[in-house]
Amino acid sequence: MTAPDRDEALDSFLDKWRARWPEWGVAQVFVPLHQRDTALAWAALLQELTDAAWGGDDARPGEAKLAWWMEELQGWSRGVRRHPLGIALQKLPAPWQVLAAAVPSLRETRERPRDRDDAFAMLKSFAQAAGEVEASLFSGTADGLALVQAGLLHARLAHTGESAAPLSVLARSGEGAMAHAWGDELSRHWPNATATRPRRLWAALARQRLRRGDAATPLPPWSALWTAWHGARG
Repeated sequence: MTAPDRDEALDSFLDKWRARWPEWGVAQVFVPLHQRDTALAWAALLQELTDAAWGGDDARPGEAKLAWWMEELQGWSRGVRRHPLGIALQKLPAPWQVLAAAVPSLRETRERPRDRDDAFAMLKSFAQAAGEVEASLFSGTADGLALVQAGLLHARLAHTGESAAPLSVLARSGEGAMAHAWGDELSRHWPNATATRPRRLWAALARQRLRRGDAATPLPPWSALWTAWHGARG
């Protein structure tokens, strides 16, 4: 984004995502320069949507936020925006209406899944829409569904901890060990799929965090650089 396009409200949302993913300061060098601002804004938007879906003890505030976001994304498809992230994203030729239609499906993903297969299946509708947007934003093909699903599952684990683990993990590991056990299972069954370069980078960083035993703990800079390099190679 050029200097005249800077906006403090927009920057606050971008910084909120950067705070969870400081590795991106290193990893973004593998994203074409003209796509970096878009990648950052898109990642921040996904974070806003998933935080609304999964955050807090009471689901009702998040449900209200998701309803607002559905209207907001419908507006983007008509050339209207209210949220600061729209400064970076709304004018881009992406299927915002498709994403808006998939937002309600996120409400259902708050429930604890039965097992790994159910965890992936619960996110299929939203991940398909997100994959279509990514394909449009980053000149790719919308065939990275499994990686989008895996990335969303990692994001939920990193943000909400043990409440993200499926019932099968709870039965096997018990309370207190679920987060680690679910992270280990996700890492061992991480999908191998093609995707846009930003998605490959996000997926590589997420999986490496899981391999190190904590979904929420950032990677050291050299580990982040090495991981991102492998992710960029595909």
